[in-house]
Amino acid sequence: MGFNNTQLTGRVIYQGDPGYDEAVLNWNPYVNTLPLVFVFAQNACDVSNAIKWARENDVPLRIRSGRHALDKDLSVVKGGIVIDTGDMNQFHLDKRKHIATVQPGIRVGPLVKALAREGFMAVFGDSPSVGIGGITTGGGFGVLSRSIGLISDNLLALETVDAQGNILKANPACNKDLFWASRGGGGGTFGYNTEYTFKVHRAPETATVFDIVWPWEQLETAFRAWQNLMPFVDERLGSYMEILSKVNGLCHVSGLFLGSRPELTQILQPLLNAGTPTNVVIETLFYPDCIDFLDPPDPIADQNFKFSSAWSKNLWQDEPISIMKQFLEEAPGTESNFYFTNWGGAISRVPKDKTAFYWRSPLFYTEWNATWIDPSEEASSLASVESVRQQLKPYVVGSYVNVPDENIENFGSAYWGTNFARLQRVKAKYDPENIFNHPQSVPPSC
Repeated sequence: MGFNNTQLTGRVIYQGDPGYDEAVLNWNPYVNTLPLVFVFAQNACDVSNAIKWARENDVPLRIRSGRHALDKDLSVVKGGIVIDTGDMNQFHLDKRKHIATVQPGIRVGPLVKALAREGFMAVFGDSPSVGIGGITTGGGFGVLSRSIGLISDNLLALETVDAQGNILKANPACNKDLFWASRGGGGGTFGYNTEYTFKVHRAPETATVFDIVWPWEQLETAFRAWQNLMPFVDERLGSYMEILSKVNGLCHVSGLFLGSRPELTQILQPLLNAGTPTNVVIETLFYPDCIDFLDPPDPIADQNFKFSSAWSKNLWQDEPISIMKQFLEEAPGTESNFYFTNWGGAISRVPKDKTAFYWRSPLFYTEWNATWIDPSEEASSLASVESVRQQLKPYVVGSYVNVPDENIENFGSAYWGTNFARLQRVKAKYDPENIFNHPQSVPPSC
C-alpha cells in the first residue's frame, strides 16, 4: 500500500465536528447512518486523496452527489468515509457546440432550468433535487426521454477517479469500455465521477404541459385509458401517471408535449373522455415555464420511503391492476404511491447493448413505494413493497438501478439483463480489488 501519508483535503467533517449532524441528513431518512468522516470535495484531487486515504486506512468508502439514494448503504456507510460532491456544482454551456460540461454535485432542477433560460433542453425526472452525478450513471429518464433519450444517452464524456486515485477521462475514443459501463451501469462502482460532458438540445420557444385529475375511485378507468394511449403516442409527448394512496386521494396524469395545445388536446381525447376528470389543465407556455410547471420544488422529506421498480412489456389486465389498487387502498402513508411513465421513442431506438442501460423495449415503466413516519410502521411498510414486487412478477420485467431495491437477490440480471457479464469484466479491469463496492454494485468477474 505504500506509506500511510495521504491527507484528506476539501471540506472535511468528522463525527463530532460542527456541521456533522447536517451532513448526515439525506432526502430519504430511511437511509441515514453515521459515517466516520465526510469529505466535501471541491475538485478531483480531493476525491483522489480521499480514495487513497480510505485505502491506506482500510476504511469503507462511498460517494454521494444529491443525497437521493433510495436504499441503505449505497451512498453512505456507517463508520466509513463519504465523499460528497455537492459543493462541486458548476456547469458551462457551449451554445455553439450544444455541449454542457457539468460537475456532479449540481441538482437536476437548477441545471435544467438554467439550460432552459439559455434556450436548451435536457432530460429531467420528477424530482428537481436529485444530483446529476447519481442519476446519469444509472440511465436517467423523464418526460423528454421519448424525444431525446435517456440522460446517459446524452453523455459524451466523463472525468472519473479510479480505485488507485488516478484521474481518468472516458469517452468513445479513450477508456471506451469504462465509458460504455458508465452509461447505465449504476453509480459508485467503476470510478468516482467528477465531471460530465453532455449533448444538449435546442429547446422550442414554447411547449404544452398538461395535468388531468380524477376522483381516486376512478383510478382503474384512468389507468386503463393512460396505458392504452401513452406508450403509442407521438414521441414528442412524454407523460407520467401518479396514483397516491387512498388516504392521500390523488390520481393524476401530467406531461409535456413539444407541440401546440390544439394538437395535444386532440391526442388526449381518450384520457379526457375517461371517467369524470375533476380538473384539466392544458396550457402552452414558454419552455422554461413548462419546466417550472412540471418540476415544482421538492418538499423536504419528513417521512421514510421504500421503493421498488419494474417495466411492463404488456398492457396490464385485471390482475396487476387489482394488485396495485389493493396496495394503495391499504397503504397508510400519505406519500405511498404507484408511478408510471411511458416508454418508447428515442429510448427504444438505441440497441440494448450499445450502452450498459438494457431496458429499451418495454411499453411503460412503473415504481411503487411505501412511506412511514412512526418507526413502528417500518416493518409492515417494507413488507408491503416486497409483497407487491412478488405479486407483480408474472406481469413485469427487470428493475431500475436508480430506484434500487435490496430485496432483489439476482440484481445483476434485473438491472442490466445480458449486459451484466460485460459490466463485470469492465469492473475487473478498472477495480479488480472491488474497492468501490456497495450492496448492489457490480462485482468483478473472476
